[in-house]
Amino acid sequence: MQAELRKCFGLWDLPLSVRVDNGYPWGSCGELPTPLALWLIGLSVGVIWNPPRRPQDNGVVERSQGVASNWAEPDRCRDVAELQRRLDEEDHVQRECYPHAGFASRMEAYPGLAHSGRRYSAAWERENWSWERVLVCLEGMMMPRRVDRSGKIGLYNGKLYVGTINRGKDVVVQFDAGRTEWVISDPGGAELCRRPLTQFDAKGLRNLSNK
Repeated sequence: MQAELRKCFGLWDLPLSVRVDNGYPWGSCGELPTPLALWLIGLSVGVIWNPPRRPQDNGVVERSQGVASNWAEPDRCRDVAELQRRLDEEDHVQRECYPHAGFASRMEAYPGLAHSGRRYSAAWERENWSWERVLVCLEGMMMPRRVDRSGKIGLYNGKLYVGTINRGKDVVVQFDAGRTEWVISDPGGAELCRRPLTQFDAKGLRNLSNK
């Protein structure tokens, strides 16, 4: 997915934001942004999650996917290459041929469809991707958890040990960006313990395609 997004950014430039659903790979980490979302945040791309089970909140995109499917007829395509050609043709017609809102086309009505104006390249990413933006994003979040019988809480794809003395307790997880530590507190705000960020690092987030 990361590699495909990079290809899209190379064609269309970097968007200001993306709207995503709550399924994999966007919404599987229990109130926390997934690694792919954190990579986008490091690129200064806003990530907007649709409310769960409310596809109507993203109606334009849902409708466009239906139109694309009807036009391209995937079941009649001999291979992926043919499907891609049909989708490219559908995209061209919808954007540049059909009149829209008094204009000759959607492209004329919305020139920003051609390019976002935020130029992207692999070299640009190497210079501008920001680990600090990721840390600041995490710092603004509060995640409730319950400590299991082994004294651990679930965090990303693993467990974080907070002590058997806390088993069965409801706790709140926050992030200290300055110290790159998870802070676990009781619901009243009393700090119980701290644990270092080990679930990912800057290099790992920028190389998700290699995993």
